Amino acid sequence: MKKRTWMLLMSIVMVLSLALVGCSKDTAGEKSDGKSDGKTEEKATGGTLVFGRGGDSTSLDPAATTEGEAFKVTKNIYETLIEFGPQDTELHPGLATEWNASEDGLTYTLTLREGVKFHDGTDFNADAVVFNFERWKAGNKEQFYYYNSQFGDRIDSVTAVDAKTVEFKLNTPLAPFFKNLAMSPFAIASPAAIEKHGDKFAENPVGTGPFVFKEWKRNEKVTLVKNENYWEKGLPKLDGLIFTVIPENSARLNALNAGEVDLIDGVNFSDVPGIEANANLQVFNRPSLNVGYLGLTSTRGPLKEKLVRQALNHAVDKQALIDTFYAGKATAAKNPMPPVVAGYNDDVQDYDYNPEKAKELLAQAGYADGFEMELWAMPVARPYMPDGKKVAEAIQANFAAIGVKAKIVSYEWGTYLDKARMGEADSFLLGWTGDNGDADNFLYVLLDQDSIESNNYSYYKNQEVHDLLVKAQATVDEAERDKLYKEAQLIIKDDAPWIPLVHSEPALAGSAKVKNFLPHPTGSDIFLNVEIK
Repeated sequence: MKKRTWMLLMSIVMVLSLALVGCSKDTAGEKSDGKSDGKTEEKATGGTLVFGRGGDSTSLDPAATTEGEAFKVTKNIYETLIEFGPQDTELHPGLATEWNASEDGLTYTLTLREGVKFHDGTDFNADAVVFNFERWKAGNKEQFYYYNSQFGDRIDSVTAVDAKTVEFKLNTPLAPFFKNLAMSPFAIASPAAIEKHGDKFAENPVGTGPFVFKEWKRNEKVTLVKNENYWEKGLPKLDGLIFTVIPENSARLNALNAGEVDLIDGVNFSDVPGIEANANLQVFNRPSLNVGYLGLTSTRGPLKEKLVRQALNHAVDKQALIDTFYAGKATAAKNPMPPVVAGYNDDVQDYDYNPEKAKELLAQAGYADGFEMELWAMPVARPYMPDGKKVAEAIQANFAAIGVKAKIVSYEWGTYLDKARMGEADSFLLGWTGDNGDADNFLYVLLDQDSIESNNYSYYKNQEVHDLLVKAQATVDEAERDKLYKEAQLIIKDDAPWIPLVHSEPALAGSAKVKNFLPHPTGSDIFLNVEIK
C-alpha cells in the first residue's frame, strides 16, 4: 500500500474560515486521495470533453448494473467511501477520510468527510451511508447484483454512530471489505433523490461527484456538467463531459480525426501505430486488469458434459486470435483472472491448441460426429474484446474444424447481457475488468455458485470450489488466501466452464489537447483533473 503525507493547501484567508480538507489516515498510515496532488487552487481551464464509446449505459444507478458502460458515466457523478489510486487499486481517502477494522475482523469503522453535499443540495453524512446500504440489502439479487456478490448476507448492521462516523457489523470476517467499498457499484447516492424518483432514479442520478447529470438521450449520449459546489476547490477543471455512442471502432476513430470527439476507447490494436504517428492525436494505455473469455453454459445440451467443454478448450487457437485481433497487445489466458492479481496460479497448465485431442474428447463424450450450438457475439467493443463479431467468426471456424457447428447470434448490448445472465446462451463471448484488484472479484463473482444469475453466466456450480472461495473471503492471512485461490483455479481449469481467451492491454486514443487523463485499470475513469488545452 502506498503511503505518503498529504494536505490540500489553503490560502491564509481560507484558514480563518475552513477546516483542513486533508490529513487522512487508514489503519496503515497516512495516504493521498490520489486526486488533486495539491493543485486544487489552480483555475479551471473549462471546455467540454466528448468521449466516444461503443455502447450506451444500461443504467445510471451504479448499484443496479454490472456493466462498464454504466460505470464510465457514474464514476463521475458519484463517489465511493474509499477511492482507488489514479492508476492502481491501492486504497485512498474518498468520502471517508479514515477507516479501521477490529482485530476479529467483524467491526469496520469509517470517519466521513465533512462539508460534502449531494448535487440536490442535501447533506452527505452517516445517515446517507446507512440509507444506501439498507436499500441494497433490502433489494433482491436481480436488483442489486454487486451487493449480493460482494457482501451477500455478511453485513448484520450499518449504524450512524454520529453524523461523521459509520460502523459496520459483520457476522463473518470479509478480507476484501475495504476494497469492496471502493468499487463503483457502492457509490453513495442521495437518499432524497432516491425517494423522489423511485423506479426512475436510474435515469435521474444524484451523487456527490465532480459532475452533475444533465441529460440522457438513449443510445445517443449522456451529458454531464461541472459541479460548481464540489468539495475540492478548483475542481473539476472541465465545464462539461459528454459520453456519446458510436458503435463501430473505425467510425469512432474517424470522429476523433474529424474533431467531433476528444477521446475514444475500443481502439483497434492495428490502428495504434497510425495514431501514434499523428501529431494531433495521442494513445493512452490502460493498465491491464481484465480477462476475455468464451463462457460455456454448463446447463445446456452437450455443454453439460465436462469432456465436451474440455474439447472446446483444445479447439481454440488463442495465439491466432491475439495475432489477428490484438496486434500482439495481449497474452493468452489460462485462468479466469490476470497474473497481476495476488493468488494467480501460474502452475496451471493451459489447454493447448490441439484439434485432434479435441476430437478424441468429443468421441469419448459420445459426440464423435460433433453437434450444433449457438455462439453469442458481443455487439460492442470492450477492452478485452475489440471486435466481438470477428472473434466469434474465428472461434466458429476453430469449432467447425472439430465437427461442431456454431451459429453466431447477437443482440443489442443490454438484451445480450440480460439473456446471457438468464442462461439462454449455449456459449457467449464476454469478459471482465476487475473492480478492486482482488482475486475474490474474479473467482467468486464470476464463477461461484452463489453468483449464478448475477455474474456467473455459465451457471457453473462446484461445491468444493465454493467452499474454497468462501473460506478465502474470511481469511485475513494473505498467504493462506493465495493458497486457497490457487487450489480453486486448478479445479476450475479441469471443469472448464469457460474458454479463457486473453488478458489485453487496452488502448484509447485522444486529441493531443487532452491533458492529465489517466486511464484506470478498472475501466472506471474519473475526469476530475482532465483538461483540454
